[in-house]
Amino acid sequence: MPKYLAVYTMKHEDFARFRALSKAEQDAIDAEGVPKWMEWEDRNAAAILNRGGMVGKTTRITRDGITPATNAICGYLIVEAETAAAAAKLFEDHPHITVFPGDGVDIMPFVTDPPV
Repeated sequence: MPKYLAVYTMKHEDFARFRALSKAEQDAIDAEGVPKWMEWEDRNAAAILNRGGMVGKTTRITRDGITPATNAICGYLIVEAETAAAAAKLFEDHPHITVFPGDGVDIMPFVTDPPV
């Protein structure tokens, strides 16, 4: 069955707005979102090959050297589905976009064997 990289994205301004909330407001969002995230993972466990993780600041390496960089990537996981549309459908109700300030989830097919 085809395997897909699912990349969680978040706009920097949305993350900044979340971090500007009071600790109590952030904790309330976490209290709602974390259990829903765990429920989502349990519900879709058969399709999840690698739970991946969340990621932090980016460092870019080019021919010109090493520099800080920015992008919208904030995490990833690897799923298995019949089609890209089926993989995308798994994420329609994901807490990353329904509770947390996530921008979206990008689905990309692997063209080589993924690490699982």
